[in-house]
Amino acid sequence: MRTVNMHEAKTQLSRLVEEAFQGESFIIARAGKPLVKVSKLDPPPAPDVKRLGFMSGQLLVPDDFDQMGGMDIEVLFTGVL
Repeated sequence: MRTVNMHEAKTQLSRLVEEAFQGESFIIARAGKPLVKVSKLDPPPAPDVKRLGFMSGQLLVPDDFDQMGGMDIEVLFTGVL
């Protein structure tokens, strides 16, 4: 595993992070003494959530759904009954 000094880590951070992301871990040292290890993180697990169709068959949508409240909405926009 490669060891880089603090100055190099600061000046080459973007490149070093990209290398770590590609799987090449490295150690940052100060005055030759290892301080931290930088390595790629595993992606977080996907949430176990069902989104589409989770209430399928539990709701009833009226046939005139697209016209419901039409008069109320017209009054709100025009102010005329």
